[in-house]
Amino acid sequence: MRRGVVGALLTGFQQVKSGPAIVVMGDMSDDMSIVDKMVQLYSEGFHLIAASRYMPGGKLLGGPFLKGAMSRFAGLTLHWLRGVPTHNATNAFKLYDGAMLNSLKLESQGGFELTLEITVKAFLGGYRITELPSVWRDRTAGSSRFQLWRWLPRYLHWYFYAFQPRSR
Repeated sequence: MRRGVVGALLTGFQQVKSGPAIVVMGDMSDDMSIVDKMVQLYSEGFHLIAASRYMPGGKLLGGPFLKGAMSRFAGLTLHWLRGVPTHNATNAFKLYDGAMLNSLKLESQGGFELTLEITVKAFLGGYRITELPSVWRDRTAGSSRFQLWRWLPRYLHWYFYAFQPRSR
């Protein structure tokens, strides 16, 4: 069993082998009231539904400035320059189709870059992706284990991976 964020996510994904979908979120900073809307979009045939802080109606409240600025830049440039159908590809709060997850070869080793990897591979694989506006609030208790400079190269790997040709 792997430890850390990737280990937790992959353990959860293993549970979806017998179920249709899974909702992932990070640390209770996201607005869970949109889960019903995510499930509705899933029932309409979407394979990945992303909660988006950076689309109209979404908000990012608090958190480290540099981390937020880099996340916004990555999400918006992937959307505008590459056509990824979410403004917030780096957000961990997403609903995934189980069959889609099982079809992807997941390679991330470190942390939340796994959610960017899944979004990029789903996009390149031609899966249907959509988004909903969401509000993210910085944590009020505990401390984040996010290590920007340690994880940045891993995020950049998947960011640039998004610019290869689509398979479908």
